[in-house]
Amino acid sequence: MVSTSLKDVEQLYTQAPKLIPNPMRFENYAEAWNSLPFLRYTLNTSFITVSCIVLEVISCGFVAFGFARMNFKLRDFWFGVLLASMMLPGSVKMIPMYVIWRNLGMLDTYVPLILPAAFGSAFYIFLLRQFLLGIPRELDDAARIDGCGYLQIWWHIMMPLTRTALITVAVFTFMGAWNDFFGPLIYLTSDAKKTLALGLRIFQGQYGSEDHLLMAASVIVLLPCLMVFMAAQRYFIKGIALSGLKG
Repeated sequence: MVSTSLKDVEQLYTQAPKLIPNPMRFENYAEAWNSLPFLRYTLNTSFITVSCIVLEVISCGFVAFGFARMNFKLRDFWFGVLLASMMLPGSVKMIPMYVIWRNLGMLDTYVPLILPAAFGSAFYIFLLRQFLLGIPRELDDAARIDGCGYLQIWWHIMMPLTRTALITVAVFTFMGAWNDFFGPLIYLTSDAKKTLALGLRIFQGQYGSEDHLLMAASVIVLLPCLMVFMAAQRYFIKGIALSGLKG
């Protein structure tokens, strides 16, 4: 992809293609970037992604704390129901959710793309619950002796201790929100509100025959994902490993 993005038209269709282009055309990136309002698409996508990360981390951390550290009636039953919801494919919920948002008058807004994150994700809740089960309960008892309630224990003790798992959730959420295509495709109609995924699809329709520009645009869209993953790789792998220690 990177190699193709740096080639000119002649190098693309030569009979002996080279992995390293000569000369390298970095102008392809500027041409691809300026061909569509990618800056606007980037800002829109960043707003949606950051909002989803904040809501997802807080909501999933709060619910996971309840399942891991609190005793309430039918706790295991409701946790089983939560896990069972993971078996529902997204396509099953697509039409009902569209009807709900349409009846609420929320189409062509970012609300359908952001608000669901406030209700958590079954997989992320499971991940954080498993991590919380590995934290000694003596910390809870010591905090209660000092006069802390459940909310204070969750925010001041458990959230900092689960930083590794929370970063893992944040990375997953970033990847999902940044690369989401069907959500914006279904709910957004205004050009000014479209995201990078939709912008790349529009670019493909207009410049599909110019493979070097298409690859340059694809690299631009994928670069933030690579940067985030590389920056959080240590926490990401550690969070996945430690979250499965207890059941």
